[in-house]
This record gives sequence, C-alpha cells and structure tokens, in this order.
Amino acid sequence: MYGLQAERRAPLTSSVNTRIGRYFIIVSTGIFGLDLATKNWAETYLRYAPDIKVIGEFLKFSYSTNSGAAFNVLTEATLILTTLKMVVAGLLIYFIRQVTNLRWAIAMSLLLGGVLGNLFDRIFRPPGVWRGEVIDWIELPNWPTFNIADSAIVIAGISLALLATFNIPFRDDRENRGESDSQGVER
Repeated sequence: MYGLQAERRAPLTSSVNTRIGRYFIIVSTGIFGLDLATKNWAETYLRYAPDIKVIGEFLKFSYSTNSGAAFNVLTEATLILTTLKMVVAGLLIYFIRQVTNLRWAIAMSLLLGGVLGNLFDRIFRPPGVWRGEVIDWIELPNWPTFNIADSAIVIAGISLALLATFNIPFRDDRENRGESDSQGVER
C-alpha cells in the first residue's frame, strides 16, 4: 500500500508550487499584519505624543500621515494610486503561480504585503474610501517618515532588481531535471 501511495503522488513541480504558495501567503500576511499592528500602535500612542527617540536624533518614532506616494508626491492622485496598488496586488497573485524560485517568491511576497498594507490605509482610513491617508511613523534624518509596508516595498524592489540583474530565473528548473533542492543529488 505504501508503494501505491508513492506512485499516485503529485509531480514534484506541484509540491514545489505548493511550498512556494505557502511561503508567499505566510510572508505576505505576516508583513501585512505587522504593518497594520504597528500603524494602529502608532495611531494610538504616537498621534498626540512627543516623538520617541529610539537612537537619539538618528531614529525616532513620530506619527504622520501621507496622502500621496513616496516622498509625499502626487497628493492629489490618491484614487489613481489606490487603483494602481490594486492592479499590482492582482498581478502578483496571478504571477506567483508561475514562480518556483524561493528568492523570487519571497521578494514578490514582500512586495504584496507592503502594497496590501498601504492599500488598506487608502481604503479604510480617513478622509474616506479610496482617498485614505497612509500612516507613517518611522523617522530617519533627511528622509521622509515611513512605515513597515514602505520598508517591505523597498526591500522587495531592491531584491527584484538584483534577481533580474543577475539573471536569476523565477522558475527553478531543478525540479524538472530530477535534482534535489538541498544536495543536488539526482532522485
């Protein structure tokens, strides 16, 4: 009976896609949850309080909102930015099914988690649906205040650029050649 189960097992690429899908969901929801929790914390404890100096003047926690994109540009284009974020989220969810390389999957999930974190603010925070302001709370000198979602988006962007620059394919063909992920031993 044990041999029959092994014969009916899904192909290796299916199990790789399942594993990649799990990482994608875990990392994306983790970033989204962490971003949401820290923004709620910032809104509750930093909104009307003085800045919290974490590392002197170098790193402070300071509440602010942003109605535009990065560096507070396009403040009048909130509806366009929100729509663009929804399109990006949809494309990431669509294309992750084709990814079998863990590095690409993690970078894409960081991007999705960050996009969803800021999209949540745009949809559910004041002044209204599709025009909500994003909560920012991490402050560095000579840099705009940002949040966890922004950090995840930047890390994802750098990671995706490096993966593309070094021609690392988003499909890991080792599964198709019958090689093991961990030791390169043929099965």
